[in-house]
Amino acid sequence: MVERFDIVIVGGGLTGTAFALALKNTSYRVALVEPRPPQAPTDDWDSRIYAYSPGNVDWLRDLGGWGDPVRAQAIHGMRIFGDGGGKLTFDALETGLPELAWIAENGRLQYALWQAAGQAANLTLIDATPEAVAWGESRHSLVLADGRSLECDLLVGADGASSWLRDQAGIGFTVKDQHQAGVVANFEIEKPHRGIAWQWFSEDGVLAYLPLPGRRISIVWSTHEDAVPERMARSAEAFAADVAEAGHHVLGDLRRVTPQAAFPLKIRRAEEWVRPGLVLIGDAAHTVHPLAGQGVNLGFRDCRLLAEMLASGGNPGDIGRLQAYAVRRMEDVASMQFTTGGLKSLFTNPDPALRVLRNTGLGLTNGQDWLKQALMRHAVQ
Repeated sequence: MVERFDIVIVGGGLTGTAFALALKNTSYRVALVEPRPPQAPTDDWDSRIYAYSPGNVDWLRDLGGWGDPVRAQAIHGMRIFGDGGGKLTFDALETGLPELAWIAENGRLQYALWQAAGQAANLTLIDATPEAVAWGESRHSLVLADGRSLECDLLVGADGASSWLRDQAGIGFTVKDQHQAGVVANFEIEKPHRGIAWQWFSEDGVLAYLPLPGRRISIVWSTHEDAVPERMARSAEAFAADVAEAGHHVLGDLRRVTPQAAFPLKIRRAEEWVRPGLVLIGDAAHTVHPLAGQGVNLGFRDCRLLAEMLASGGNPGDIGRLQAYAVRRMEDVASMQFTTGGLKSLFTNPDPALRVLRNTGLGLTNGQDWLKQALMRHAVQ
């Protein structure tokens, strides 16, 4: 059976579902294909925690995807420390904003977006596994494991860093292996976090404390891959003590509430983002080091621009428009990949001269309000 759509999105994670929802008021008939739709959340905490920029939160709120059941905590300040006395601080009041960012769980936001998408008249949510793609000159067909075929003008790959659709298209990608992994977990804390995010750079990695609602935090501890097995093997009590010590006990004693998990850190970029009738967005097109918490925000900015450029109607798979989209997104992505990758290299280099330089740089930046304002203007978009 062949079903005809204007746009078919492969991948119903945060990026794919948000993009589908951004098309709800267009004339396009849209299908969103996800083999594992999000389930209604429980009271348990998700170990996958992300930071969302105020600009993206405002956009999600306008779409109707930021609300119940999302549990969100505003970040009102940031405290960043080098490995030799350097310090950099940001406060929302300095930027004239009510908050610098929001912290929320992946699972709850994905479910909220999915529920909102299900209420849009022009969106069809399909619980099925993609099996093959039939490429055509003007239209493509996505073949599903249940026998259905979805014909469309535009196929959208939003299926993550290991994108199946990107592989089906034969699009290669470059990988810069950081030889690091991020270890994540959630904790109850002794002292209130007061909406402050903390980050410590050291020669063996980066530790971030991200505030959650109530007396809880999520942590991301980026470390060399050789150190990961030991940290994963630590008991709940031992790992909590390690994290508290590495964070200089700024929040007192910690109690682990979700087991630690680890994921490899690799900077990826697809060699092509667009082809006639095909576009890759989010992690399918690009990933960054998590130290700035900007990966999901880059994906949402992909969605915002692409939806805006498609809003005028016409053939969504037109290569001219897709190429214009890719050109406009390139600077933002390249800048973030360069900045996060460069900071990682700078702070893991054992050269004593670089140690002085990086800590001096933090201190100098901290004393320049105009520079801090410029840095935050980009981060809050």
